[in-house]
Amino acid sequence: MMEKTNKIDRSRLFETLKERGYVYQMSNEENVKKIVNGKPTTVYVGIDPTADSLHIGHFFSLMMLKYFQDAGHKIIVLVGGATAMVGDPSGRTDMRKMLSKADAEHNVREVISLVEKFVDTKGENPAKIVNNAEWFKDYDYVSFMRDVGTYFNINKMLANEAYARRLKEGGLTFLEMGYMLMQAYDFVHLNQEYGCTLQIGGSDQWGNMVAGTELSRKMAFADGKEHNLECLTCPLLTNSEGQKMGKTAKGALWVARDKTSVFDFYQYFYNIQDKDVEMLLKLFTRIPLEEIQELVSTDIIKAKKVMAFEVTKLVHGEEEAQKAMNMAQNLFSQGGDDAPIVEISKSAFPMGICELLTICKLAPSKSEARRLIQGGAITFKNEKVTDFALNISLNDAEDALVKKGKKSFVKVKLI
Repeated sequence: MMEKTNKIDRSRLFETLKERGYVYQMSNEENVKKIVNGKPTTVYVGIDPTADSLHIGHFFSLMMLKYFQDAGHKIIVLVGGATAMVGDPSGRTDMRKMLSKADAEHNVREVISLVEKFVDTKGENPAKIVNNAEWFKDYDYVSFMRDVGTYFNINKMLANEAYARRLKEGGLTFLEMGYMLMQAYDFVHLNQEYGCTLQIGGSDQWGNMVAGTELSRKMAFADGKEHNLECLTCPLLTNSEGQKMGKTAKGALWVARDKTSVFDFYQYFYNIQDKDVEMLLKLFTRIPLEEIQELVSTDIIKAKKVMAFEVTKLVHGEEEAQKAMNMAQNLFSQGGDDAPIVEISKSAFPMGICELLTICKLAPSKSEARRLIQGGAITFKNEKVTDFALNISLNDAEDALVKKGKKSFVKVKLI
């Protein structure tokens, strides 16, 4: 879980964020720096609950938001129950699958429960979690288009990167065109309701975020008021080769343990390339920079273990992180006491090794299982398997440790 008592010097918060790699784009650097290092204000980040969990890209921006909270700023997490039903076209080549109202409401509840792991919703400076479905549910279409749509130029919108790819594919819908208007209005609403002056988020949201500041500027000018909204993005989480992080052989790296096990989560970070360890220690721990640099330069293996443990602790808590670390260390011993358990009926045996590998999800198919065996990647009870016709008896199967390479292993439990 996130530490709740780690105070940050607000007078140099911007410099701290920049040193640790969070700062990427800003609507106006001078104004953003004044907001970030100045007197307490209100800052928000938006998350669309398009799934019933968060991935590591989400908790990157939530980590950034937590710095603002620990520095004394008021923070808001906006869970987009309304915008999720429209779908963000940013970075898409096809239209997002439309969610039902029931699915969106379910996802909102799940995401809120996970957000509460990362930000403090109690104490002296509690975070506020809001749902934009609350202010859009009674906003009729004609009123919204007259109030907001009149400030958006279609030609300018189509030139935006958020729509360029969809437009190129020839499938941009009017529904998706409305997404930018809604997210832009979110910022204006939060400013009017809570005095929010800064939006933060990933760089993939830059176009939508700037649209919010522009909408505020135009509406303020029309009313003869002062505009004071700014936005700040963090970079997308990529490795040293420019590839987006958070993708595994099993799919996205989720925060919810029923989607990504704690062990798989830990192993993902432990198996990160050496040259990415320092970056992740800067982003996902509060370890002082000089300590990180010394650790990485003197003992990269230890640095990697510290990083994987700390990131797992951040998301799943210290006890689960310790179990995952013990499990990983146990990978190289025959005991396998902490290995993930796969329950198989006794009646299924005898069973071929290839079938066992697919049941244990160490191979997606029997043909892939054969390929792994031929490549020398499979061990059964600490002995390398060389025969893909090997038959596993009932007696041999009980509590057997099955390994694929150095990263994946399970223990068979008969039921």
